[in-house]
Amino acid sequence: MKNVSILGSTGSIGTQTLDVCRNYKDDLNVVALACGTRINDLAKQIEEFKPELACVATKELAEELAKLVDNKNLKIVYGMEGLIEAAIISSADIVLTAVVGMMGIKPTIEAINAGKDIALANKETLVCAGHIIMKLAKEKNVAILPVDSEHSAIFQSLNGEKKSQLRKILLTASGGPFRGKDRAFLENVKLEDALKHPNWSMGRKITIDSSTMVNKGLEVIEAKWLFGVDATDVQVVVQPQSVIHSMVEFEDGGVMAQLGTPDMRLPIQYALFYPDRKPIANSEFLDFYKLGQISFEKPDMDTFVGLKMAYEAAAKGGNIPTALNAANEYAVALFLDRKIKYLQIYDMIRFAMDNVRFIDNPTVEEILETEQEVYKLLKENFN
Repeated sequence: MKNVSILGSTGSIGTQTLDVCRNYKDDLNVVALACGTRINDLAKQIEEFKPELACVATKELAEELAKLVDNKNLKIVYGMEGLIEAAIISSADIVLTAVVGMMGIKPTIEAINAGKDIALANKETLVCAGHIIMKLAKEKNVAILPVDSEHSAIFQSLNGEKKSQLRKILLTASGGPFRGKDRAFLENVKLEDALKHPNWSMGRKITIDSSTMVNKGLEVIEAKWLFGVDATDVQVVVQPQSVIHSMVEFEDGGVMAQLGTPDMRLPIQYALFYPDRKPIANSEFLDFYKLGQISFEKPDMDTFVGLKMAYEAAAKGGNIPTALNAANEYAVALFLDRKIKYLQIYDMIRFAMDNVRFIDNPTVEEILETEQEVYKLLKENFN
């Protein structure tokens, strides 16, 4: 039996993680659940999975949750302190981090310090603090198990191979809903259009990130830290069918690829049970006869400049990836509220990267200060 703490349990990754736990009740035991504000959903999860601890965003929500659940043994906590408590709960063997944004950094660090393995679905943690996280995980002998489908694919493709013989990582992308479109088309993109991902079912924020290809840029930076390579050794390849989840090429020219249907439960389950594999419930298996073909394209980084800016941020290093990420979070939130046009997402990222004060080797505090500095810059310069 493996005990699991889930940070971000009511989001897309969190609910799919609970699907896996539901299918393997004899193998996976949920000991902690954390969410932001969706307390009605959380109450239902508590009733089914009976965790020891639950965390919400505020004291007021914690009081409301207490009225919704009939579980006298449940400890209810809130805020960042509560999130950290969920991350370090003594009974947990592994912590799945699926909270959105940079709020995942501190709980992940504390979980590593507490000796917990990490099933990582919060890419911002490595984008902004990879230099801290990976070093600490090595010191504490803690496994960082990627949950992103692409990084899980790379992780699986490297299994049994000598990483020293890796030539490059081939990070696949679907291309999103606007693949093949030009900048003139993007001028008039509506929110509803950007939320229509052709292959994957994801949360609203990451779906927008996929459409701009900023998400793929963040994944390039994440791969740099996870696998100890330069960002220039990570090549993005558009693979519209989302069947090849990523590949690695070795120095002899051999290429290893991981394929599967576009179902996030596959990498989630792989991380939770690693190094074992388990049968997947209620999922289609890949049928190559029906698939017919797999195609590849070069990404258009002149149109989808978010990807180009991510490579630039990775090259500059320091707190510039944090500026990229924070500006994107700020801009996407405005776009989701219909307060800015689609291409202004790129404009805000560019402005933040160009104007934030540079810090070469930022601490966690400096990373969070950079986030606030970016928010201030954008609020003052974009109306």
